[in-house]
Amino acid sequence: MSSKPLIGIPADRRLLGDHHYFHCVGEKYIQAVAAGADAIPVLIPSLGEALDPQELLRSFDAILLTGSASNVEPHHYSGPPSEAGTLHDADRDATTLPLISHVVQAGMPLLAICRGFQEMNVAFGGTLWQKLHEVQGYDDHREDLQAPLDEQYGPAHEVELVGGGVLRQLAGKDHLTVNSLHSQGVQTLGAGLEIEARAPDGVIEAFRVGKAPGFALAVQWHPEWKFQDNPFSRALFAAFGKAAREYATRHRI
Repeated sequence: MSSKPLIGIPADRRLLGDHHYFHCVGEKYIQAVAAGADAIPVLIPSLGEALDPQELLRSFDAILLTGSASNVEPHHYSGPPSEAGTLHDADRDATTLPLISHVVQAGMPLLAICRGFQEMNVAFGGTLWQKLHEVQGYDDHREDLQAPLDEQYGPAHEVELVGGGVLRQLAGKDHLTVNSLHSQGVQTLGAGLEIEARAPDGVIEAFRVGKAPGFALAVQWHPEWKFQDNPFSRALFAAFGKAAREYATRHRI
């Protein structure tokens, strides 16, 4: 048995080409788990009800929920219908949303990024703004799709880290500069979730599960992007990997 923890990454289900569906995870997430968390990344196909959450708990030491071009279907949080052309992934929703509570209750480490952040909020009963940039009082948090990737994922704004929070302890300071590539955002925070960071306009940028028995953290930005070049991102994935190793030590037979 490997001494490295196994971190499961639920995949997107996407139509690539005209006829064929693929279960996909971006390489940047895989590399962040492999090198940043010093763990073995294992892709989980988004098969919905065909996957038993309890079986997944027996198979992994942590779960990473990634970002995606798709959005959570709004019926999961009683939101209004999406604008025509919005990309959704019902199979990923059916896989991740039921899984989240099982992972948290088991004390298995969970790190959620961007879409994963939104999934986690919805799983705890929260709601989402579908077009944050159209809500009075909030800034436009979207990236410029015409810009080079390094600019899209470049520093966009500061976030204020809540005193006493996990991120504040990891950062060793009360502000971070982060990237920003999201059109949706938290409208109401899910039950039991506690804010870890806010953008200057007040948008919630990170939260944790307040009474979780283990590591359970979500961020709206993308720490996986060139994580090795960012001291905080390195610290975040290292802490996630450490939590996964500790979980593996307690639960592996």
